[in-house]
Amino acid sequence: MVNLAVSLNRLRLRNPVLVASGTFGYAKEMTAYVDFEKIGGIIPKTVTPQPRTGNPPPRTVETSCGMLNSIGLDNDGFDQFLDEKLPWLASLNTSLVINIAARTVGEFETMASRIQDANGIDAVELNISCPNVSGGVDFGTDPGLAAEVVSAVRQACEVPVIAKLTPNVTSVVPVAEAVAGAGCDAVSLVNTFQGMAIDWKRRRPILGNVLGGLSGPAIKPLALRIVWQVAQAVDVPIIGVGGIQSIDDVMEFLVAGASAVQIGTANFYDPGLSGRLAEELAAVMAAEGVSEISQLTGSLQLPER
Repeated sequence: MVNLAVSLNRLRLRNPVLVASGTFGYAKEMTAYVDFEKIGGIIPKTVTPQPRTGNPPPRTVETSCGMLNSIGLDNDGFDQFLDEKLPWLASLNTSLVINIAARTVGEFETMASRIQDANGIDAVELNISCPNVSGGVDFGTDPGLAAEVVSAVRQACEVPVIAKLTPNVTSVVPVAEAVAGAGCDAVSLVNTFQGMAIDWKRRRPILGNVLGGLSGPAIKPLALRIVWQVAQAVDVPIIGVGGIQSIDDVMEFLVAGASAVQIGTANFYDPGLSGRLAEELAAVMAAEGVSEISQLTGSLQLPER
């Protein structure tokens, strides 16, 4: 028998395959493509305290083996999310993790206190790592500030807390250590890598915001490296994110040290992938004689020296 259920401290998922914030809309857009009961959880697009119009277009551009995006956290604000989006999302038979971003610790704390009173939210993912907004990575690049946000949210609500960390630092490990010490239940590794695209004939950047976040298969080796490094140094469950588009990719992240994964860019060109991966994972585990996800997590064997 294969058991796909995983526990990320206080957060329990039916299986380790989630969809990444910003790539799945508010889930209703994906109804025709995904059986929500087959995936471990849904993470809708980031919500901020007040509505945001986002960055000027163009906002996305395809790159070699990936894409750059500079959406800028375009959303209708926290009030509208709670009133109009949450009731339907909470009715789905899968875990719901909401992703929030704010400019101050106080704003994070206020949003968390309202999450505490809302129904149907299984966990909160703190977006302290968006490279596409002014001040978006400030919390995620400073271990002290990152820990302060996590601590404030933990005190304001009882739902499990996930910290989504940026790779745009010299080392993610100190930040992961700080948020783990502040009480986060898990970390998502990683958000996008900052990059840019240029139209050299026009001598102009392609993105309206000049810089954007690189995602997709191109970043998978980098994300795997960070997952492995953090897993060696920090005792906190890891959700691996970055370029996953096949069951082999899922297995690589688990073996590197992840307990769960998020599917991101692949949702744009293969929206049914997440559901299939959960089914394929069960088959691969059975073929490998593995009954629990924990038997795979961090099972990488290094060469002898």
